[in-house]
Amino acid sequence: MFNILSRIQKNLVWSIPITMVLGLTLGYFQDSTMLKVLILPLTFLMVYPMMINIDLKKLMLKGNTKAHITAQMINFGLIPFVALLIGRVFLNDPYLELGLLLAALLPTSGMTISWTGFAKGNLNVAIKMTIIGLIVGSIATPLYIKMLLGAVVEIPLLNIFKQITLIVFLPIIAGNLTRRFIISARGEDYFKSIKHKFPPISTLGVLGIVFVAMALKSKSILENPLLMLNMMIPLLILYLFNFVCSTLIARYFFSYEEGIALVYGTVMRNLSIALAIAMTVFKDKGADIAIIISMAYIIQVQAGAWYLKVSRKLLVKAPADLNIGPEAMAN
Repeated sequence: MFNILSRIQKNLVWSIPITMVLGLTLGYFQDSTMLKVLILPLTFLMVYPMMINIDLKKLMLKGNTKAHITAQMINFGLIPFVALLIGRVFLNDPYLELGLLLAALLPTSGMTISWTGFAKGNLNVAIKMTIIGLIVGSIATPLYIKMLLGAVVEIPLLNIFKQITLIVFLPIIAGNLTRRFIISARGEDYFKSIKHKFPPISTLGVLGIVFVAMALKSKSILENPLLMLNMMIPLLILYLFNFVCSTLIARYFFSYEEGIALVYGTVMRNLSIALAIAMTVFKDKGADIAIIISMAYIIQVQAGAWYLKVSRKLLVKAPADLNIGPEAMAN
């Protein structure tokens, strides 16, 4: 079973579209309203396993302050406003704009660390950047969407904070306790030997949420087949802008090791938590918001892999022995 899940995780660029098609098919032929009861358990399945691998002690590491400050300035001082502008220009649906903004407001995922490791970047910087981005993004997201879209979309601010507590902070605590229990019971080496098993379990939750979102919106999507294309264009523009901006800053102001962590720490988005917020907070409109976030998976997986292949040419002081193997295509 683990081998199957691991293979699915490494091929999200295919497994996400296949899941979307399956959800659309079921939703077209069957009433999928009953699938809403799966949202909360799938959300837990999606978020909790990836929290087990987050070592909160990394927050105490000193150094690389410039890289961390720069990353969070890009993440919260630039990208959300660019996403808002792109959404206003290319999307004429406030809930699709909200989906694009949600994706932009939750930086860094577990793949920030993985891609940085594949590219022989500074892993300590990537790990700390991931934890900071997760915590700051979770706190800032309700305030940002209220400030930027509160005039056109009803934003249940208190409910968002409650849901973020349930789907982010409680899993962080539970994941940290699980990590400590395993290390206490079996030792650090044993934990290191099994830690790779948790992300594929999280992927199962991601696919489940995508399936439910597609099934719930199947008829409206299939009645307007250009909807997917209309969502893909602003996503492509957002990711392209993010990659170009972060690459230029990394190239001219940081070493290669810090720079590659900066790029992946500002471009990779925590789409799993964005999906969880969309589906648990916004009720009937959650599926609308989740569609564009689901599309972002396809771009993010492919873009992360291709950037790894060209990072030597784009960033200074790249290690000469950078080797891009099949494992680097994992997400």
